[in-house]
Amino acid sequence: MKYAGLGDEPKRIKAAHGNPDDFRVIQQFTSEAAARAWVKRMLNQGYESDTTGKGWKYGYTYSVRR
Repeated sequence: MKYAGLGDEPKRIKAAHGNPDDFRVIQQFTSEAAARAWVKRMLNQGYESDTTGKGWKYGYTYSVRR
């Protein structure tokens, strides 16, 4: 599964998910509105929402293999 989320501490979020190889900070945001719009676009592209991050400064993606 592919996930997209927002957070202020991407290193902590990456570690919390077991340091996935494909964890990427995709974008840094200057407004919460822009960040929320990015998440909405990612969800429309088939990503699942990851809500473990607190804040909205960075948009990140990763996947989990079963």
